[in-house]
Amino acid sequence: MKILIAGAGGAPSEGVIFSLLCNPENEVIGMGSEPSDLILSRASRKYYVPNADSPDYKARLLEVLALEKPDLIHFQNDLEVFHASQIRDDILATGTKVFMPEHSVIDTCVFKHKSYEAFVKAGVKVPKNLVINNPEDLKQAFAELGDESGKIWLRASSIGGGGKGSLPTNNFELAKAWIDHYSGWGDFIAAQMLTSKTVTWLSIWHEGQLVVAQSRARQGWTHGNRTISGVTGVTKVGMTCDDEVVNDVSMRAIKAVSDRPHGIFGVDMAYDKDGYPNPTEINISRFFTTVRFFTEAGLNLPEIFKCIALKQPLPAFEKVLNPLPAGLMWMRGMDTEPRLVTSQEMEERIIFP
Repeated sequence: MKILIAGAGGAPSEGVIFSLLCNPENEVIGMGSEPSDLILSRASRKYYVPNADSPDYKARLLEVLALEKPDLIHFQNDLEVFHASQIRDDILATGTKVFMPEHSVIDTCVFKHKSYEAFVKAGVKVPKNLVINNPEDLKQAFAELGDESGKIWLRASSIGGGGKGSLPTNNFELAKAWIDHYSGWGDFIAAQMLTSKTVTWLSIWHEGQLVVAQSRARQGWTHGNRTISGVTGVTKVGMTCDDEVVNDVSMRAIKAVSDRPHGIFGVDMAYDKDGYPNPTEINISRFFTTVRFFTEAGLNLPEIFKCIALKQPLPAFEKVLNPLPAGLMWMRGMDTEPRLVTSQEMEERIIFP
């Protein structure tokens, strides 16, 4: 089968490409808008396309589809998921399949405040959010949402991952300057602070039925000490876990945005001071950057996704919820191969004082 993967060369897409290439019957073609990423891809052929919000994107995408005639196309960043979803009928008309939820669900998930409103409406526990339209709203946010130290969490609501525009602060002048810098009045959201403890729940659904889901705890961000928020969107250490509360919260969050989930839904959660996981966003129609972790551990989600989309027999996995054993760790760094280890292996192979 021939699969076209967008965003080739970037970490989110390369994990998917690695996973698909574990099956020698798969041929993977790549496309992307950043040549310096694209050249690094494992894809057998690599096509340059403009940014997804460019007026030239659609024509170039359809040109690539006409040339390659892939069986399936998959997108790996919010902006491209959103814009490709809007032209899915044109994509399908070429004979290439997509496996995505309806556009209204994508729209809700890529705009963080829409997700928040859906969670609140469904009774899912989330920190209170306020849209910041002007400095008076910002003052109100500090008054209503500040924690014991007066701190709130700011971030952009518009499309974009990696903690776009995130800033934890108790300083009004800094917050105002931050929003000014981003020209973000009307786009930024203020929220009550959660803890730095986070967990994710990555799932594939088909026409309302859960096919498989796997959770992992995050134990740090790559280059997190180089950002003001500590968040980069790239997990440094992930650990498989299995928690009934996390399962329940994740499924309720997904049902809050879609009454018939279809495709990939990745729930990001952060724990509050009472130790309860609060959804912060749903990564829609795309895999997390650590999807290779699960593949190396024995759960190839991109292959499962491809098989569902193309109506092929599914690879075997032990159970629907968290089929991988808890406690597996995925270590990542720059310019070094990631590694799957256990805490026991770390203790045995590292010489501690």
